[in-house]
Amino acid sequence: MTQHEHVVAQVQGRMGCITLNRPQALNALSLPMIRALTAQLLAWRDDSQMLAVAIRGSNKAGPFGAFCAGGDIRYFHQAALDGDPALEDFFTEEYTLNHLLHRYPKPTLSFMDGVVMGGGMGIAQGTAWRIVTERTKMAMPETGIGLFPDVGGGYFLSRCPGHVGEYLALTGEVIGADAALQYGLADVQLAASEQAHLWDQLGAQAFADSAAVSGWLENRFAACPKAALSSSPDIEVFFGLPDVPTMVQALQAARNNAWAQRTLALLRKRSPLMLHVVLEQIRRGRGLTLADDLRMERDMVRHCFRLRPGKASETVEGIRALAVDKDQTPQWNPERIEDVTPVQVAAFFVSPWPVHAHPLRGLD
Repeated sequence: MTQHEHVVAQVQGRMGCITLNRPQALNALSLPMIRALTAQLLAWRDDSQMLAVAIRGSNKAGPFGAFCAGGDIRYFHQAALDGDPALEDFFTEEYTLNHLLHRYPKPTLSFMDGVVMGGGMGIAQGTAWRIVTERTKMAMPETGIGLFPDVGGGYFLSRCPGHVGEYLALTGEVIGADAALQYGLADVQLAASEQAHLWDQLGAQAFADSAAVSGWLENRFAACPKAALSSSPDIEVFFGLPDVPTMVQALQAARNNAWAQRTLALLRKRSPLMLHVVLEQIRRGRGLTLADDLRMERDMVRHCFRLRPGKASETVEGIRALAVDKDQTPQWNPERIEDVTPVQVAAFFVSPWPVHAHPLRGLD
């Protein structure tokens, strides 16, 4: 067994088993955790004895119960104010980890029990078998902290059916297992009480090779009903509109539609600037490869902290209001959705690096 303070790696049979073990923070990712995960995944990738990898989270009572709540946003806040260069390393290395998982040559599983948000989605969406439970609470809620759904969100959200990607990215809505399956963000559902048995079974099987692992999983889940990928009429009507102000106007006009009014209230709480940026991100993401999307997001996240540095950063202010001062009253700039200009949005999509010097230039 290899044990990092917050990442526990064990070998069971010919399975690599990783437990995210920072339950007091809902397994929020730190830079040391990202480095430990990457190093372990690379080692097992190149080890012919290792046939597959499973990843789970933990809660205060033990394994499972929570997967990962995202990146350590309190760290982001302090690092941005301190000018800590490790903040740059965090995102470069996290996005490299995301790419590694999406391109992993051996079967991978994520047990998406409990909270699965932000950076947790970045890990889980890269795995071949995305398992949800009745306790799953999934979201990309970054517009609520003046950020955007990164870790490949522009890639995997934009590939949801219809305009679901725009809806989830803009609102940050929390969804459960059924919606995750319906939207193509999960593969199978398992009762939370059955997770430990499956985890142990994977380590106990005498698999001959990685193909045998995949075949065993196919048989194991053959009886599980397959959800038909679909959106909803409301999502398609409102989130297929050309821009955020038009969406908001249409939602506001739908006074007798309770869903529309609740969705409008959600959008009004988010960063107006980042709503515009995120819509552009998702729609660009549909035409990008994973590597190009991650490079775009690496540009965007640098701008989140550097276009307006320190306390002036939209992201720093959003995190302050949610997680530091906890006053829940971010002072967004601009204050209104209608006041965001195309120039402000376009700035996020200009790379601060030449192609040959981009920190993610090596991704294929």
